[in-house]
Amino acid sequence: MNKSDTKKAIAALNRIMEIELAGVVRYTHYSLMVYGYNRIPIVSWLKDNASEGLAHAHKAGELVTLMGGHPSLKIGALLETEQHDIGDILRESLEHEKNALAGYYDLLKIAEGNSVLLEEYAREMIVAEELHLDEVNKMLRKPGDLSPFEN
Repeated sequence: MNKSDTKKAIAALNRIMEIELAGVVRYTHYSLMVYGYNRIPIVSWLKDNASEGLAHAHKAGELVTLMGGHPSLKIGALLETEQHDIGDILRESLEHEKNALAGYYDLLKIAEGNSVLLEEYAREMIVAEELHLDEVNKMLRKPGDLSPFEN
């Protein structure tokens, strides 16, 4: 990669890292705010998402340092909506996952034709994020509803 593309890739990776770290905070917070009969499986799912987000952030940070960059200490935007109904939490999660997916697509655009390593990483993460989106989308559907959820 040339210097300009390397700088763009590092910036994109740092943005991904910030988004993923925001997800760690978001999912951890959500896991503390779930009440009711279905608390245990939902909390477990949220905690798993927080752990996965941390792993994703770490992977992005490793690539930043591989490319000679400095990993960001920032965390992506966090908005406390005070909405803690499971549906609200899932809708906010859907938006977070869409934001993360956009970050990986941005990286893929920079990497295409410039770095097989970054291309493969971006594609792998796009698959993971699209599966997350699908999972949340299915959770937001009413039982028996085959059509994708739309806000």
